[in-house]
Order: sequence, then structure tokens, then C-alpha cells
Amino acid sequence: MTGRKIRVLLLSACVLLTACRGAQKEEQKTSIRIGISLYRGDDTFINNIRGVLEEKAKEYERESGIKVILDIQEAKGSQNTQNNQVERFISLGCDVLCINPVDRMDASVVIDRAMTAGVPVVFFNRQPVEEDMNRWEQLYYIGVDARETAVLQGQMLVELYQEQPEAVDLNGDGVVNYVMLEGETSHQDSLIRTEWSVQTLKDGGVPIERITGGIANWERSQASALMEQWLSAYGDAIELVLSNNDDMALGAIDALERAGNTKVNVVGIDGTTPGLEAIESGRLLGTVSANKELYASAIMELAASCALGEEPPEAYPLTDGIYYWTPQEILIRDIGR
Repeated sequence: MTGRKIRVLLLSACVLLTACRGAQKEEQKTSIRIGISLYRGDDTFINNIRGVLEEKAKEYERESGIKVILDIQEAKGSQNTQNNQVERFISLGCDVLCINPVDRMDASVVIDRAMTAGVPVVFFNRQPVEEDMNRWEQLYYIGVDARETAVLQGQMLVELYQEQPEAVDLNGDGVVNYVMLEGETSHQDSLIRTEWSVQTLKDGGVPIERITGGIANWERSQASALMEQWLSAYGDAIELVLSNNDDMALGAIDALERAGNTKVNVVGIDGTTPGLEAIESGRLLGTVSANKELYASAIMELAASCALGEEPPEAYPLTDGIYYWTPQEILIRDIGR
């Protein structure tokens, strides 16, 4: 082969390599589109997460130089509506979906459509069943460990009882009579929180006795109505209200305040903004708070890595390559109030 031919071949190779590099540069994403569907827009905890998530998206833009387009929709408690939203997200070319499922037992339609389109899904707050989560390697879940949540709720009362039994056993008869406000019957967190908060109290030596309980579907107004009925039926026998979330706890407090009863201890879960304000004012005894900064950051960072085709971020280690569990802490008011 002559020197001229060799030079021509080398030049052609250089041109080809340069063209390839140029194509790679052109293909590098300068923006990502994230479709977000919330099971309900009036859920206080979800609204808190939404607010922080929007802040984290702006922060990600500043740090990465990649534009983030958030398309946030509310399903208003309808799985059919959410399924339609997912179809719309896919048709608009969303790079990744972040889904807060309406029905955790019926996430299969969302997964089917995402798999067909090749669009990764980050579920959060309402955990799909394990069988669904194992269907595809591009499915993830971000939330809190429900058992840990319940144990922490019970633990705050165990520690208070050990230090000041009279602060929990209000009438001093050796038994703490409680009522239980539960979330949705189909929500895994509701079932686990109900079981393990009570079990933790028993294991911690708190002499408890259940008076009654009821489903309030996470809602303040429903919890208030139930508490009003219980106060009418059981009156001063109630010493403690265990609630699966802060909104229902605040509903119980609303009813207690209408009845002129400010002694009953009420504990919640979530660490919502209204819940924290109620602790500060002395109306709510305590709550278990997820770290919302980490919660929203994990959603944003994992969604971005999916959208860019990158490995999941090491800062948010995934259990079994699927689950990220957000840290939690006990928040309790100054009992001297």
C-alpha cells in the first residue's frame, strides 16, 4: 500500500471519529421531561413533597445545566384518570415517570404502558406490590419504611411513659385507654402503622387498652367526625389518640377542642407543615417525620439518572436495586407545656 493511500485512510478514519464525537455531543441531553402523577392534590404530605420536589428540580438545573421540565398532574383518587395521565406523559415524550399510585394493588396498567414505551418509572409514597415491582429492571420505589415509622411512633410514647407515666396514663388507673385513627384499608402503610405502633407500646411495657378505632382515609374532616362520635360515646375514658398520619391527628384535635378537652394526647405521622405547627403550639404531642429534603432529592436525582440513561445515584443506595427508604425521626413537643 502506497504512502498516499495510507494517508488517505488515516484522514478518513479521523474524519469518521470526529463525526462520531460530534454526533455524541449532539445526542447529549440538554433537557429532561418528567411526568409526575399524584394520587390526590389535597393530601398535605404529598403537597409538602411536591413543593420540595419543585425546589430540587430548580436546584438540579442550576448544578447540572440541564433544563428540567416537570409536568405535574393530580389523579383525584381515580386510577383510570392516572392511567390516562400516564398515556399522555408518554405521548408527550417524557423521559421518565414519577408516579404516586392511586391504587397500589393496581399498578400493572401503568407498568405495562411504561414498559411498552421503554420509559422508566419511579413510584413514591404508595408502594406497588412486590410482584409488580419485579416485572422490569426500570421500576423503582421511594418512600419510608412503614414498620420503622410505626415503631418510632410507639417509641416516643414508651420513652415518655418511662420518664413521666402520669403524662400518658392521665387518670392514673394503671391503664392507658386509646383510640386508633387508620388510613385507607388498601394502603400498606396504614396496615403496618396500625399494627406496629401498638405492638411497640406493648413491648415497651406501656399498659394500653383499645377502646375503638376507625378508618378516616388520611383525611382531617373524616377523623374529626369519628373523634366527635367517640367523645360522645366514651368521653373522658379516652386518654390517647394514635393516628396513622398528621392530618387525621389534627382532625381529632379539632373535635377535642370543640368539646373543650385539651388533655388527651394525640400523636401523628408524617411531620407535615401543619403537624409541626401543632407541635410548636402544644396541640399535638408528637409525630414521626420523614426527611422531606432527602425524600424529594431522591425522587429528583433518581428520575434524572433514569432520564439520562445513567446508573442510579450512589448518594441514595437502593435496597435490592429497587427501593430507597427515606430516614425518619421522632419530633415531640416540650411536655411541660
